[in-house]
Amino acid sequence: MADLFGSDAPPARAAPDMPDGPRPLADRLRPQALAEVIGQPQVIGANAPLTVMLESGSLSSIIFWGPPGTGKTTIARLLAHETKLHFEQISAIFSGVADLKKVFEAARQRRRAGQGTLLFVDEIHRFNKAQQDGFLPHMEDGTIILVGATTENPSFELNAALLSRAQVLVLERLSLVELEELTARAEAALNRPLPLNAQARAALFAMADGDGRALLNLVEQVAAWRVEAPLDTAALSARLMRRAAKYDKSGDEHYNLISALHKSVRGSDPDAALYWYARMLEGGEDPRYLARRITRMAVEDIGLADPQAQGLCLEAWQTYERLGSPEGELALSQAVVYLALAPKSNAGYAAYKAARRSARTNGSAMPPRHILNAPTSLMKDQGYGTGYAYDHDAEDAFSGQDYFPEDMEREQFYSPVERGFERDLAKRVEYFARLRAKRGGGGSA
Repeated sequence: MADLFGSDAPPARAAPDMPDGPRPLADRLRPQALAEVIGQPQVIGANAPLTVMLESGSLSSIIFWGPPGTGKTTIARLLAHETKLHFEQISAIFSGVADLKKVFEAARQRRRAGQGTLLFVDEIHRFNKAQQDGFLPHMEDGTIILVGATTENPSFELNAALLSRAQVLVLERLSLVELEELTARAEAALNRPLPLNAQARAALFAMADGDGRALLNLVEQVAAWRVEAPLDTAALSARLMRRAAKYDKSGDEHYNLISALHKSVRGSDPDAALYWYARMLEGGEDPRYLARRITRMAVEDIGLADPQAQGLCLEAWQTYERLGSPEGELALSQAVVYLALAPKSNAGYAAYKAARRSARTNGSAMPPRHILNAPTSLMKDQGYGTGYAYDHDAEDAFSGQDYFPEDMEREQFYSPVERGFERDLAKRVEYFARLRAKRGGGGSA
């Protein structure tokens, strides 16, 4: 896999019996120093972790976490160069236990000769937990400095022992400014500008989606075209296929996007909510999963502030099941808009959780005897049902009796908010509280 960014590098050394062949632009623009890397100032900028390590002369093991094309391999190579360590690269996709044993043995031999080893492991999350444990003794005794690269969340994919011995550094998608800088560097190396107008140039950056390697591949294609005048966006799109957006339906990106959708709805932003909804659909997400999560939003975040919200979500879900795709997604999108604009309340959700906590604390307490049925004479003798006040016979159909366990103080779990329909419910809660206080909280009306 080609490295990214940087000024012209000397030609790669070819095998003795093979002539030099054409090299991809991304390979030709490989940086020769960390200062030439575009982007990632949070990792290699002034006072950033790698800068501090290099200045102090103490490089520790590292896990690079970030999307493709952000320079993980490049930075690892340059770290080895700047610390005069031997650079060894393997991929967890193609390597097994036997390969690792050979790598560790070679590193031990180098160490005896006074040469350290930086072992770069691409896709390190593909190793199972036992294989990951195999790195530990070699990291601890200094045989290797491990630099792992992963596109998946290390918290979920790497074991705790490995993470405790390495610093996780997050690499980010390249910004538009950084993509422009990388393109300008490529144009200088090619000695010609891209045949694109300003709008098409921006569209090219959008196609790259923050991936520097993908951008350089696109730039190389576009630069090879022979056209009479700069192309516009329509002409560019006709000649190039749009790069698929990064989305893993079972991985970290899946949870990032559903979190963004949920929080946009909670934050009453229908436009942002629609954007994240659309992003997930474009990534191939199952609309049924979205229907379930949208219904959950109605239960958790709207609740009784708008009692219609939950039913509307269920109807949208049912509409999708009847219509299928793509028309059914429209019904779900309308539910997203409705939820975003609905009054919000988590009072019911908070009350439910508080009641569950109380039930765990007072889980063995019996209901008060006066509200227990007494189908047998023995139960009647025990006082079951004695003193029960039938609410419909009481003034205002409210007896004010205590329904909590006899040895438990009354608790209030539900506190409605002053939004939407819960304004009316708040009035009812207050009304019954006044009557309960008036009637003593127990006994008959």
